[in-house]
Amino acid sequence: MCSNNSIYNLYKAELGQMHTLEALISLVLITGVVIFSVQATSLTPLTSSTANAHIESQLQTMGQDILTSLDYSPYGQKSELKKDILSWDGTCYNWNSERYISSTHKELTNSSIAEILNFVAVPRGMAHNVEMEWMNNDGTIITMPYIYNGNPSDNAVTISKRVLLSDQDIESAAFAYNTGIWDADPSTDFYNLVNVRLTLWRM
Repeated sequence: MCSNNSIYNLYKAELGQMHTLEALISLVLITGVVIFSVQATSLTPLTSSTANAHIESQLQTMGQDILTSLDYSPYGQKSELKKDILSWDGTCYNWNSERYISSTHKELTNSSIAEILNFVAVPRGMAHNVEMEWMNNDGTIITMPYIYNGNPSDNAVTISKRVLLSDQDIESAAFAYNTGIWDADPSTDFYNLVNVRLTLWRM
């Protein structure tokens, strides 16, 4: 029968305790560096973070306020949003740092949409697109640009407002030819439903 005699080495035990203590100190230091690095990271408007979500929320609220104010109409009168749709001739306009003009250098005038965007969005450095969207006679959705300022960024928000058009709103047949917005149901007073889409984003 064999027996193992083990001799306890006090020197080796102290070395083991020192290695354990060093490992714990290293772990604390690494954890502290990681926490400090995360807290010291700067957040920019384009950072995918809570700050970016807050900016998008602000843009969403601002866009809703813009379209809601334009869609308001006193009793028996057309809203400013509907007036802009009815006065539109199908032209696309761009902001050139001073005004909204088309590719043929035609200026966008008498437009409440352009006026409020020039007053609210432009001074705050917000790029913006406005599109008109409606259903064609064959059931397809048609989208045409009204104001176009480039492709939206990843943090862009889109707000929409539907405007009901009736036959009494259409004063001339030229409206359908110029815009492509045709009478969806000639047998009734319903003309079409136009969805105004406003897209906002930070430059």
